[in-house]
Amino acid sequence: MVHITQVRISKMKKTTSALALLIAVALSGCAATSGSSTPVAPQATPTAPAVATDVQKRDLADGLYEMALSPSGDALYVASAEGFKDVQGGVVYKLDPKTLKTIGASHTDLKNFGMAISPDGKTVYVTNSLDGGVSALNTADGKVKNRVLFPERNPEGFPYGARQVLLHNGLLYIGAVADPAVIWVVDADTLKLKTRIKNTGKWMTGLHYSDSTQRIYAANGGGEILVINPRTQRVEKRWKPLGDKPALLLNMAEDTQTGRLFVTDNSKAKTTLVLDIHTGKLIKQLDVGDSLSVKFNPKRNELYISQRESGKLLSLNATDYSVKKSWDLPPNPNSLLLSADGQTLYVTVKQKFNKDHSTDAPDSVVRIDLNK
Repeated sequence: MVHITQVRISKMKKTTSALALLIAVALSGCAATSGSSTPVAPQATPTAPAVATDVQKRDLADGLYEMALSPSGDALYVASAEGFKDVQGGVVYKLDPKTLKTIGASHTDLKNFGMAISPDGKTVYVTNSLDGGVSALNTADGKVKNRVLFPERNPEGFPYGARQVLLHNGLLYIGAVADPAVIWVVDADTLKLKTRIKNTGKWMTGLHYSDSTQRIYAANGGGEILVINPRTQRVEKRWKPLGDKPALLLNMAEDTQTGRLFVTDNSKAKTTLVLDIHTGKLIKQLDVGDSLSVKFNPKRNELYISQRESGKLLSLNATDYSVKKSWDLPPNPNSLLLSADGQTLYVTVKQKFNKDHSTDAPDSVVRIDLNK
């Protein structure tokens, strides 16, 4: 009995420690949508945001994080860690993208956080952040078909937290929430570890691949953006756009037409940065407040920013950065996902954590029709 109690206490400490770190880096969607827009113009005076009434919301489950749409657009996958108090494992939900009704669910033995989907839609990848790994699920039957758990441990003996997963050219790039951090490079078919990109600073957060520069951009908790060559898996450049000012950079989106890279900071600088994707030069620091997930919509020339602390979702004119719309999505809007046609935006909305990491209500999935 003593041994069992000690094991349970050890697991609880592991969950609490790792979860606290994940919350600190505010896990949210950061797979950017690239496209074109009109050229950058000087910032205009912000206008009063319009109140939106085009929100469809469904309370789904505890522990919702990232989402992915099937290439055919007929399924919305949602990664769930479920509860963190006395709940083992998680779920990957399969929803109807139009109605948000559940059309499938995969119950997994590990908790799910980050998410990516293969170009053919046959495989969904989820990061198992608390256990330091990534799992591959077959979308045909919902079963876990492969998994890799990384051996790295922090000084307390806990696994490095696997936060974001980026799929590029048959490889998975998974950033580790650790100090010093690392990016694991894994074969997407076999889930065998190919290599590690080391010396990546403190806490790897967002990952983004740019077709225009053919480089991977990696944000970290030390205020850096790393530019990585995916052919050599080497860091070629390190940018620190805010210099010595405290910054915990999180998620990224790109406008390929103007060469802008949008980078969020939810906790320290509390802003969205606009960088030149070729040089790292700071073009603009948007005075919008706490910024978590970010998506650029080339079809509508709009920039979407979730504000976890403020409980809002903003739609900005991507040319002059004026606020076009503001949605109230309390308490904590988190991850964003944009449909391929750029006309629908999905949001996971999280509940506030109690001291024991429980919540008083389930998290939600929100569908926004951008044409209304």
